[in-house]
Amino acid sequence: MTYDADVIVIGAGLAGLAATAELVEAGRSVVLLDQEPRQSLGGQAHWSFGGLFLVDSPEQRRMRIRDSRDLALQDWLGTAGFDREEDAWPRRWAEAYVDFAAGEKRPWLHAQGVRFFPVVGWAERGGHDATGHGNSVPRFHITWGTGPGLLEPFVRRVRAGAARGLVRTLFRHRVTGLSRTAGAVDTVTGEILEPSAAVRGVASGRTSTGTFSLRAQAVIVTSGGIGGNHDLVRAQWPARLGTPPRRMLSGVPAHVDGLMLGIAEAAGARHINKDRMWHYTEGIRNWNPVWAGHGIRILPGPSSLWLDATGTRLPVPLFPGFDTLGTLDHLMRTGHDHTWFVLNRRVIGKEFGLSGSEQNPDLTGKSVRGVLDRARRAVPGPVQAFMDHGADFVVERDLSALVRGMNAVTGQDLIDEAALRQVITARDRETLNPFTKDLQVMAVHGARKYLGDRLIRTAAPHRLLDPQAGPLIAVRLSVLTRKSLGGLETDLSSRVLTGAGEPLPGVYAAGEAAGFGGGGVHGYRSLEGTFLGGCLFSGRTAGRAAARATA
Repeated sequence: MTYDADVIVIGAGLAGLAATAELVEAGRSVVLLDQEPRQSLGGQAHWSFGGLFLVDSPEQRRMRIRDSRDLALQDWLGTAGFDREEDAWPRRWAEAYVDFAAGEKRPWLHAQGVRFFPVVGWAERGGHDATGHGNSVPRFHITWGTGPGLLEPFVRRVRAGAARGLVRTLFRHRVTGLSRTAGAVDTVTGEILEPSAAVRGVASGRTSTGTFSLRAQAVIVTSGGIGGNHDLVRAQWPARLGTPPRRMLSGVPAHVDGLMLGIAEAAGARHINKDRMWHYTEGIRNWNPVWAGHGIRILPGPSSLWLDATGTRLPVPLFPGFDTLGTLDHLMRTGHDHTWFVLNRRVIGKEFGLSGSEQNPDLTGKSVRGVLDRARRAVPGPVQAFMDHGADFVVERDLSALVRGMNAVTGQDLIDEAALRQVITARDRETLNPFTKDLQVMAVHGARKYLGDRLIRTAAPHRLLDPQAGPLIAVRLSVLTRKSLGGLETDLSSRVLTGAGEPLPGVYAAGEAAGFGGGGVHGYRSLEGTFLGGCLFSGRTAGRAAARATA
């Protein structure tokens, strides 16, 4: 029986690269397939901020953060909320992943040349009790070089494998079927798409110029999720979050279409937790888009006043950066598909980060001078560009003009100036003392007890209407599609399972296609910094397991 390779990997994103790198290290031959052109190697990870969830790291200890495996697992389980029969494997993956994040993850990456920005970020702070959702401590480690910097060692390892004759990369190969011989899946079929010069992220053509058929002892599915396919997002939208938004921005390119998941199901794989997904409520339209509907997520500090479409403050603990899906749940019950941040220049200068490698040229370019220059500026350059050009930004010197601008953005007179002035004035009165009954202002005081927040992420409490802190700024926020939290069910060796709970012979899955492990390692919610790490962990696991199986 003739094979084209020992293993076929479907999807050349971070998970696929990690799996391929491990297979090469074990001496296995690989065919790496992707429907996009060569210039899109690395997939979604290229566009990422490069955040990684690490536990009890040297960076944390230098920032005086006391973390532990037990605290991290408590946070993970409180956040995931596992409550289904099919959560058995996801929960086991969660425990294994926390062990990885608290153990060999950092030294494994460090040995490959990955380095981290020294200040640890505090994402998804929760705001509930000790056993509820959220990170109890800062754990968001930004890769020096952001997404491209994290991809680099895996791209290098795969290219070294190609130089040794172990890896063949076939771009513009779109998989349409998986089939079996003697019970095991060993054949991958599909279409060869027309060549494309489309730059990374821009939609490429789908005209077929031929077909292909490849055979291997094992197949690893690393094809990603559904975030670029809004029809599929709406079809799988969870009933618990109400009606899906009429208008959504895309946080990922169009090729993140989820079609390979259906192909795997047709071959016998079990796809679980389809209704669990992770979308952001702090999305803004990119003033310089790469793909259609391109949105950027604001990574906010805790000070911005968060209002619904009518100008009503969001309820506790829905503060910026605290509870993503809690905010999405609330938004879907308001009858509107947008919210507002109201803040001022002092706050935006210190507290607004923008997700994406292209929005952080200093970190992506590994420029110490660039980082220092960002710290010196009243407002970072990429943020200032959105203030100047962003369609969702209103910048004015007085509140009356701000409200007129907000209503002009939506085309509806939903914001009443007198009511908004009352809300802001009441909040401002709570900043006059170092103690307060306003829980958001209290959260700001609490955040500034952490050195990292005090230095670069949280402005000192002050009146939003203070003229010296102006101008005033309002930002319309929309739902931004991003990640599937469900996926193909896998055991701890990344073997894909069938509806009967048995391994589907010859098939493995990793990354978002596997719900980052087990078919839903995050449960209902993410602790952030866990998507790239989930690709790495599950990709590494799948590659090593497939290497053992094809020895």
